Amino acid sequence: MQGTSLPSSSAAAASPSEPRPLVILTGASRGMGLAMARQLLQQGHALVTLARATSGELAGIAQQAGAPLEQWEQDLADGAAAAGRLRQWLTARPAGSYASATLINNAGVVPRIAPLSDCEPADLANALRVGLEAPMQLTAAFLAATRGWGVPLKVLNISSGLGRRAMASQSAYCAAKAGMDHFTRCLALDEAQRPGGARVCSLAPGVIDTDMQVHLRAADPAAFPDQQNFANLKTDGALTSPDDAAARVLAWLARPDFGDTPVADVRQP
Repeated sequence: MQGTSLPSSSAAAASPSEPRPLVILTGASRGMGLAMARQLLQQGHALVTLARATSGELAGIAQQAGAPLEQWEQDLADGAAAAGRLRQWLTARPAGSYASATLINNAGVVPRIAPLSDCEPADLANALRVGLEAPMQLTAAFLAATRGWGVPLKVLNISSGLGRRAMASQSAYCAAKAGMDHFTRCLALDEAQRPGGARVCSLAPGVIDTDMQVHLRAADPAAFPDQQNFANLKTDGALTSPDDAAARVLAWLARPDFGDTPVADVRQP
């Protein structure tokens, strides 16, 4: 699959002798993922995105900011291919290329809103592959390839309150997010045993005004008992904008105590 890249070019860009932070971000084509990508480029990070499509908007922001950008068209339902590509790319980076390296597993899938007995096996498998299997595979590849870099490493998994609270008619989504939380706990134990091990966190970003919310509000109440609750979030003005949510998540990522709590919520102090 083809990717696009842009070199650093603006006068405001960091000097080539000053390595930039590197961020790899999945699910950057819309919603909070797209907002995070915009903000990371504006801050001058080197960014690699994995999404179903590339973005002309991000390419323009990168050009204006003088920030290195690679966009990979990647179906995360094939997590093994995505992980192999990432490991190969990271392994090929020259020593000292980056000041730090961060993986943000943001992509997820909301399958059909229905009781489990009414769901198609392929839809369930796709939701778990994108929401849990791919993040685990990408994280393994990221850590293996960067182990000898000698720079700070972070893994940020974008979780959900629904990984911690059951909801009818969304078994696959809730299970994927619960699995993400628990694999992050396990990973934190692994990394704590390594000198200079990665700091990791599975972070719930709050309720955000995205296509997922539109999808949930439009569901048939007969199949989705929580439909009215999601409608109320919109009418009550309780949803955070993607830009604001992205800023809060990136601020959490930048905290000096990032990773002290491996499973967290952005609404916590």
